[in-house]
Amino acid sequence: MALSTDTVLEVKDLRIHFHGEGPVSRAVDGVDFVIRKTETVCIVGESGCGKTVTALAVMGLLPQPPARIAGGRILFQGQSLLDLDVSQLRALRGKRMAMVFQEPMTSLNPVFTIGDQIGEAIRVHEDMPASEARHRTVQLLDDVGIADPEKRVDDYPHQLSGGQRQRAMIAMALSCGPELMIADEPTTALDVTVQSQILQLLKKLQQRTRMAIQYITHDLGVVAAIADRVYVMYAGIIIEQGTTGHIFTHARHPYTMALLDSLPTREKRGHRLYSIPGSVPHPAYKPSGCPFHPRCPHRRPSCIQEFPGMCDYGQGHLARCPILYGMQKDPA
Repeated sequence: MALSTDTVLEVKDLRIHFHGEGPVSRAVDGVDFVIRKTETVCIVGESGCGKTVTALAVMGLLPQPPARIAGGRILFQGQSLLDLDVSQLRALRGKRMAMVFQEPMTSLNPVFTIGDQIGEAIRVHEDMPASEARHRTVQLLDDVGIADPEKRVDDYPHQLSGGQRQRAMIAMALSCGPELMIADEPTTALDVTVQSQILQLLKKLQQRTRMAIQYITHDLGVVAAIADRVYVMYAGIIIEQGTTGHIFTHARHPYTMALLDSLPTREKRGHRLYSIPGSVPHPAYKPSGCPFHPRCPHRRPSCIQEFPGMCDYGQGHLARCPILYGMQKDPA
């Protein structure tokens, strides 16, 4: 089936395995999602569920070995990224798709100025003289809200605050006008005020540039603030997907419900917050059947044996829980 003309990225049945001395780790185990022009799609789940590994695969940054893409497709504007060689991927990265990482101090080179690092990305993809690249870099720093950009362009990463470094990383990602930005928990290490500023900045820049954003997070508060659509990921698979409104008001998978129950709210003030018992299974030792069944309060004997398919609740809202599908599905 042909892709819609507004589809920027389609990931279909993606499987990523890690090989070592022990059993094979199935970090990503059949993931499907679509991102369209101008929308923000959040991939949400606990640490270890495969969110970042999926993003690195899209960017062609997975170390192979130990990783191996065992199956599936990754299509960017209809082009198969898994069929591209290293030079072709390098030409795409930074220009048509870009990534903002969680911790800028490990992504920025400490011995080069911010201006040098942003300017290098521009010169590589745009083939422009250094003076023109510097001018654009100053403009980018101003666009992302860094005060006194003419001075800051010559600063080193350690001279900037955490929020300023993340803004510089966003400026680098935007430097060549990408159609897709992948943001991997870019506000996790920042305080709440700066986090809010970064999220507002991303929405503002998206409205201006009309790029698509794939935002990776474990924080449902962030999801509520920026997402158009949500994919909930658990143990290497998508277990629920839908619009932000559907996910927050009509969650259908017990895992999604548990994540929402653990959110602090005004009504829960003074009460102990809910926490999901247990932990995400190791990708080399996944349980049979539904991967969430060891932690699920609604599990039945069939959950232990049968891997559930997606149940359709309409309007693009899907969830892998046939038990709650039968119990809660709205009448047609």
